[in-house]
Parts: sequence; structure tokens; C-alpha cells
Amino acid sequence: MNDAEFKRFTDAAAQCQMSNAAFLAYAVDKAARDLTRTAAEIATEREVVDELFAARRHLGRIHGLFNQVAKALNSGADVPHLDVTAHAVLGAARRMEDAADALLAHRDGGGPA
Repeated sequence: MNDAEFKRFTDAAAQCQMSNAAFLAYAVDKAARDLTRTAAEIATEREVVDELFAARRHLGRIHGLFNQVAKALNSGADVPHLDVTAHAVLGAARRMEDAADALLAHRDGGGPA
């Protein structure tokens, strides 16, 4: 547990007027009583992280393709629709960055990443 997670945990226990141990026992018991929901919440976050890593790999491949386009341009080739394509890739990269920031903010309790 990192410092931010520990603070969130101790603040939650204090808000509930419980000791850390009592709060932890209650939370664990609640999670254990509904394993389908608990597993779904964990799986959902894991799936989001997996998708972000997949998107990162795809952007890396696109980077390689843009290097090939640059080489072609330097050789005098015509590259139609380059501007539109570059803007689409930039938009995808920004959306991926926003998704990563939202995931981190969610993990940190809703604050800015």
C-alpha cells in the first residue's frame, strides 16, 4: 500500500469512526460476501489497463509507419491525406492519454492525476 492509499484507508476508517483493523475486517468481509462483484470490479480495471497497453503498442506501430512516410516524403513521393491521418493519430493519442489520466485519478480517489 502506498502512502496515498494508506491515507485514503485511514481517512475512511476515521470517517466511519472505526479503527483501521475494524474497518479493514469489515471491508474484507463485505468484498468476500459478493465475490462476483468484487471480481468484476478488479477485472474491469485490469481490462482497462490491458486496453491502454494495447493502444500504446498500436501507437508505437503507427510511429514506425510515420517514419516510413517521412522517408517516402524525403524521396519525393506523394503522400495523399497525410494531414488528415496525422490529426486522427494525434486525436487517438490524446484520447489514450486522457483515459490513462482518468484511470490514475480513479485509483487515487478521484483527484487529478
